[in-house]
Amino acid sequence: MDAKDAVTITPYRDGPLLVRGPVQLVGSDGAPIPSDRDPIALCRCGKSRVKPFCDGTHKLVGFRAPSADGDLRSLPVER
Repeated sequence: MDAKDAVTITPYRDGPLLVRGPVQLVGSDGAPIPSDRDPIALCRCGKSRVKPFCDGTHKLVGFRAPSADGDLRSLPVER
């Protein structure tokens, strides 16, 4: 796999999932979710007003979640 085709998802402690690389987001209805962002910050707290994207609301609501193994490692995604 070329480095340009690699996708990584990095869970940030108390924050979003950062998705880097060529991905296509699809809603539960199967419709594509347009995004020109890179990286893409996906909401984990459920309170964002621009779901599925993060808008920083996690800071206001005191959302808590660990990063990968308690640190900020990136997890490669197998395709």
